[in-house]
Amino acid sequence: MMTLKTLQALKSCLAAGILLFILLGCDSSDDGSGEGYIKLYNLSKDSPSIHLTLDEDLTEDNDDDDHFEQTFSAISYGSAHSNISVTSQDYYYQLAWQDDDSSATDDLSVIYENSIALTEDTIHMIVLSDSILSPQVLVHSIPVIDDDDDTTNDLFNLRVLNMHSNQQAVDFYLSKDNESFNEAILVGQYTYQQLSDNQKRDQDDYIFYITMAGSDEVLFTSSSIPFAYSSQNIIIVRENSGAGTSPYVLDIMSDSTVVNYVDNDAEAQFSAYNAVANHELLSNYQEAFALHLNGVDDTPVIAFLPYGEVSNAIVLASGDYSVDLTNIEDNTPLLSNHLLSLVENTNKTLFFYAEQEYVDSDNDGNIDENGDGIIDEIDINLFSLMVENSPLTSIYEHEVEIVNLIQSDDFSHVSVFFVRQDETINSAAYYREINYKNSSSILLKNNSYQVFVVAEDNGSSIILNSFELVLNELSKEQFLILETSENSATGYKTTMFTQTSAQASEE
Repeated sequence: MMTLKTLQALKSCLAAGILLFILLGCDSSDDGSGEGYIKLYNLSKDSPSIHLTLDEDLTEDNDDDDHFEQTFSAISYGSAHSNISVTSQDYYYQLAWQDDDSSATDDLSVIYENSIALTEDTIHMIVLSDSILSPQVLVHSIPVIDDDDDTTNDLFNLRVLNMHSNQQAVDFYLSKDNESFNEAILVGQYTYQQLSDNQKRDQDDYIFYITMAGSDEVLFTSSSIPFAYSSQNIIIVRENSGAGTSPYVLDIMSDSTVVNYVDNDAEAQFSAYNAVANHELLSNYQEAFALHLNGVDDTPVIAFLPYGEVSNAIVLASGDYSVDLTNIEDNTPLLSNHLLSLVENTNKTLFFYAEQEYVDSDNDGNIDENGDGIIDEIDINLFSLMVENSPLTSIYEHEVEIVNLIQSDDFSHVSVFFVRQDETINSAAYYREINYKNSSSILLKNNSYQVFVVAEDNGSSIILNSFELVLNELSKEQFLILETSENSATGYKTTMFTQTSAQASEE
């Protein structure tokens, strides 16, 4: 029979057990989210886009339904994932790229793998740098900041990471957007690969400056950058691969985006390609022109550009310019006041071409007034097409920018097929359709291709041109120009040249 003392003791034990259960429950649910974060930031400039795979166990043929394995979207150079939320525990991770047509995890080409302990309420940023042939991988663990005072006090969070390839320390400054470097304050001095401690700053618009460590010579000045939220930001100092002379570029990384900022005073550059052939209606034109900026009174920036050739790159301050073309012999205008708009740190190519226009002098919609089957009057006018050059420098895949300058009454667009050894035109995985006076880019993996330029004329497929293209680790980004040609057996030709070189070759 249970005594009063026994009953009281039992009640005490039950109460203690319930209290312990509550305490344990609070400890397991309230002290942490149980979730960590991971992201890949790709700073290997000769790499293709890189996939991140997270795996509980790299053991092959693991068919456990509870086994976690996920491959995330590929990240190109200078980009990063948004923060990816995963259960906090130990994982293996792989970095890999897609070297064939399959994007399945097992078919990716692995360049790096390691283990990682994902802790809760922490952002684990994997930084891939150096050449893809000998990649370097760092992991930075960054506590998640969830501070109500940031919102109350209009603060944001700031860290700096120095990833410039020269591996030298830099001084990093900031000022309000209505101030200059003279009023700037030193945020800190950072060695290569150093991630700074977090700083809290007032939400405002800021200008950032970079000097070499200990120097007061400004090598980079950003535009005004707004910080209007109580967010977590990492400012990465990295190499500038654009046209400007500043060695630095800033990437500002939040939880979900990476925004690139170039030097505010960065130069730009452009090249010109002459696709204007001789024509009887172009009086005194001898398949070459001079190019002037902002009027023809000054010395031309390109004094002599023959048909079928591309000029050397011209470096200019960013801004808007007018372009004039003149005849070489007598300075007769061929084209006037075409806009050339150059954005900081960019590289562009201007393509100049001639277009035939059938003249309807009485505006009755009839261009054969006497009905003899011959067009009564034709005008020739010159036009320009501006295309931005690719900044890519990958060794495993290369961009080809296709520019269609073929004017035809029989078809309005062409198709370009890049056919590998085990393919036909009908099965080719790589192809583009391009309308006249337009361009389109395609990213091709290293391989040997038979290239076919095809048009549809009255239901028939016509091969306008074909040639072999071999891409390897030494290849560069290319332009492929499609043009008419009286000297070609088919009446059409293709011309290729690299987007960073002034050497054009007819295929």
